[in-house]
Amino acid sequence: MIYAVWIPLLMPFVAVPAARRLADALSPVRAVRLLASTAVGLALFSTLALVLLVVPGATRLSAVAAVGELVKPLADAAPDVTVPLAAAALALLAGCALAVARAARRHWAALHRAGVPADGSDGELTVVRDSRPDAYALPGLPGSPGRIVVTTGMLRALDPAERDALLAHERAHLVGRHHLFLAAAELAALCHPALRSLRAPMGFALERCADEAAATAVGDRRVAARAIGRAALAARAAEEAESRPRVALAATAGPVPRRVEALLGRATPRPRVGRAAASALLACLVLSGAAALDATHDLHSSIEVAQGESPQY
Repeated sequence: MIYAVWIPLLMPFVAVPAARRLADALSPVRAVRLLASTAVGLALFSTLALVLLVVPGATRLSAVAAVGELVKPLADAAPDVTVPLAAAALALLAGCALAVARAARRHWAALHRAGVPADGSDGELTVVRDSRPDAYALPGLPGSPGRIVVTTGMLRALDPAERDALLAHERAHLVGRHHLFLAAAELAALCHPALRSLRAPMGFALERCADEAAATAVGDRRVAARAIGRAALAARAAEEAESRPRVALAATAGPVPRRVEALLGRATPRPRVGRAAASALLACLVLSGAAALDATHDLHSSIEVAQGESPQY
């Protein structure tokens, strides 16, 4: 177990470089699904690895050994190795659990606040009287469709066709429940520091999903590209304040030039890079899971031996 248990902890460092190439090389929907699966899977397996590191050191305590009915120490390694290692792993687990709980509570509170319009309006679209150009999607609580918020400044900055494209983009965020994918990536990043780098490619892939949905809704990719570009320029020129709710998703977010190039078909297709990156991520996920399962099986066998039983295979 001592060797296999480290693989899930090291694998996220290998997966992140491949993930950075994924958002550009794969279709947006496939990229989102693969990035989300990778982030959640690697976070779970690395957390399981920390749990497995805690157990051998914990069984050195007489109270734990009595509960487990152990007649001899679980690990052959010296206590001066297993005990400090278990203490460090336990501290990391406690820190992760606290950070995840706080983040989940903040996210839930932000969703609750977002679901109550400040102007008391009811419906999908809320128009705010504000000269600063801005538009974003506010997801709602489970069972709530959420709503789109747009300022009068943004409406004036776009022509009617561009407004339709912008609203279709924000609507795609709500229909696809894109905030859940971002929340999953953020919670995974709290479980392993290397997974923080997945937040940017995940955000880009989600914006690309909404871009494609907007282009389909208005039936013109050039109109969708123009709407996103003009909305981003207008918002930047207005030096918009960071007044959006934390859970808001906006068409002006992320690397807009890359998104416009993709809509206009100017981005260079890289199917081989996409397949290679996807294969690398899947391999990392499978290897991490297999190592975690192998370490779990070894730990179970060690417990049986420590209880004076013959290990079952």
